[in-house]
Amino acid sequence: MNTLDRKGHIGRTREVRKEESSCGNTLNAEQAHPHVASYNDWVDFTLRDADSRDFETLWRIDQQCFVQGIAYSRRELAAYMSLRGAFTIVLTDEESQILGFLVATTRRDGTGHVITIDVLPDARRLGIGSKLLSAAEERLRKLECHSVSLETAVDNRSALLFYKRHQYFTLKTVPRYYSNGVDALVLQKDLLSTAQAS
Repeated sequence: MNTLDRKGHIGRTREVRKEESSCGNTLNAEQAHPHVASYNDWVDFTLRDADSRDFETLWRIDQQCFVQGIAYSRRELAAYMSLRGAFTIVLTDEESQILGFLVATTRRDGTGHVITIDVLPDARRLGIGSKLLSAAEERLRKLECHSVSLETAVDNRSALLFYKRHQYFTLKTVPRYYSNGVDALVLQKDLLSTAQAS
């Protein structure tokens, strides 16, 4: 099984996955970014495309969001970000600190694929994952994608609730999708019908 099959997951669905588990020995977001703890609803967030200067920060966020063996190596993250048709959106605060990012790609069949969403652990519950996901879906619509898919672990209840709120439905189960043997659910959203409804 190649790397993309083994770890091409948003079953690493970042925002929600780590709400259920600790960050192990990594720094928490307040230690890494002391201003994170004081966020409230009045903070102005900015969405922008990632550039090459962001890479090390994105990789470090990924390490905080996922345990060893699921978190991407620098090489893996760089490979996904440079796939044909891929784009990376980052969300920053008023001080231009990156709080989260999303990597997605387009496919020749007119579908999109969300590879990963990462949000700093202590910057969650602020709607950052939703902002990133909505921005990616809008980009995919403009690129004429009719649907978008992603993967998440079958036991990741918070991720499933998150995607259900965003109108994703279960397409199929992939047995032993993750390197730890956990099955994945493939979720999909129709971008055309949701655009018409909004």
